[in-house]
Amino acid sequence: MSALANTHQAINLSQGFPNFDCDERLKELVFQHLKLGHNQYAPMPGLESLRSRLAQKAQMLYGLGLNADTEITITAGATQAIFTAIATFVNPGDEVIILEPAYDSYRPAILVQGGTPVAIPLHPPGFRPDFDRIKKAISPRTRMLIINSPHNPTGMVWSQQDMEDLANILEDTDVLLLSDEVYEHLTYDGIPHQSVLRFPELYKRSLLTYSFGKTFHSTGWKIGYCIAPAELSAEFRKVHQFNVFSVNTPMQYALADFLESPDVYTGLSAFYQEKRDFFLDALADSPLRPLNCSGTYFQLFDYSAISDLPDLEFAKWLTRELGVASIPLSPFYSAGSDARLLRFCFAKTPDVLQQAAEVLSGLKEHRP
Repeated sequence: MSALANTHQAINLSQGFPNFDCDERLKELVFQHLKLGHNQYAPMPGLESLRSRLAQKAQMLYGLGLNADTEITITAGATQAIFTAIATFVNPGDEVIILEPAYDSYRPAILVQGGTPVAIPLHPPGFRPDFDRIKKAISPRTRMLIINSPHNPTGMVWSQQDMEDLANILEDTDVLLLSDEVYEHLTYDGIPHQSVLRFPELYKRSLLTYSFGKTFHSTGWKIGYCIAPAELSAEFRKVHQFNVFSVNTPMQYALADFLESPDVYTGLSAFYQEKRDFFLDALADSPLRPLNCSGTYFQLFDYSAISDLPDLEFAKWLTRELGVASIPLSPFYSAGSDARLLRFCFAKTPDVLQQAAEVLSGLKEHRP
């Protein structure tokens, strides 16, 4: 969809990246460490200073004391962390439960290891997890369950009760939990992020993945991290060592310095909620119907009042004819979906959001 947007000079609200730059101070810190000569390999698990900052952050936000030496590994982005976690623990014939719609890297990573994805659908409009179906899907071959909250692409956020229900289901199993928490700081309307780190019974079987790129508006840097208990981290690092080894050194130094102040991430919910609310207000007169968005920087809209076209066709038409690019929901399902839903990224400056909203409001007169 980004390629189609470029072809038609459309406003690109499809792919999940901001159109604004990261913090000037963070960039200056990178330059400083480049000039200081921090340009050789970092330690395989990541710089100790950065891992220590992350341990302090986990303690402050979630009340869990982590060992920075044995439980935190810096990775080349969250997607690499996800792939490495799956490659470490999933063997041919193993089953991995995924909840769909799902981030599109999960399934290929499972398949390339010879594993079998077992998809459980999340249904609109709420996309809440169905714990009866999750429980029934667990078999002797189930190796791992992948969850994602705040959830891409739907904006759904797991509740404390959801996490407790999941803990009860997994209690008497050997199933590992992979928790994709890249949007941890992007929750709205006072809803807290219920990290697996808040739940000791879940954490002992879990690997959690995070993204500095999503947090600090620098998706092109491709730096993330994985948190897991020491025994799981030790296995994770055996694969990480040979598929990446170590991650960009001056940026690790810069991030360690930048994280000294919690203000750099504690204000993100308010920052992005303002963008969400601005976009929704600007679209108040549009025939698009918004679904609830409690987290991430993605907003789903129902276009069924406008067209019966399948979502991919409608998204392409919208890009070509009206000049606004979105992402259809059906590709996030392995078997597709007939829900008439599109995902729009609102991690954009107000002028871009306003321009897109004005175009989309024209759907009242201009329909396929």
